[in-house]
Amino acid sequence: MDINHILQLPFTHEGGWQQLRRERPSLNALVLRLVLPLSLLPPVMLHYAIHRHGDALLAGLAERPWALIAPVLLSAELITFLIMGWLIHGVASAHRLKISLHDAYLLAAMVPLPLWFSALTLFVADMLFIVSGVLLALMISCGLVYHGLQALAEREEADVMVMSATYTVIAFGLMAWGVLLALVWAL
Repeated sequence: MDINHILQLPFTHEGGWQQLRRERPSLNALVLRLVLPLSLLPPVMLHYAIHRHGDALLAGLAERPWALIAPVLLSAELITFLIMGWLIHGVASAHRLKISLHDAYLLAAMVPLPLWFSALTLFVADMLFIVSGVLLALMISCGLVYHGLQALAEREEADVMVMSATYTVIAFGLMAWGVLLALVWAL
């Protein structure tokens, strides 16, 4: 898949999504080539930011047990991927959208991409910049959910069932993200 198709994914249900369905990467390939390597990005960047910027981001941040937090965060991200694939499939079925379990996991692998890449904002010791990057990533992830469901369920533009399923998936995703952040902060 070329970069143009990847950049189209959050903005349209054509092009990139259709190519992904044709290529149909296996679940093992999704996990080993996409989910696992990119889910390493947030823990690695957190570790870098804490050691590089320390308390410049938030007071007391450098004293946290990051050697424990990073592997817990990675494990939680991988478990969240497994749960979200199952959840997307269930929500789509409840909204009478025909989507295979494989396609649900394909979507579950694609949706967190912007969030994982938003960890790169940790190179900069500016909390406003980091928060802005994460909010932008959240918006792009919402577009991935909507257009991904639309494409994978083969529905038309402005389909009410796709919109409703999107809201439900996003709500559960935000709750999962909140749990991940609470977990990191609680350790």
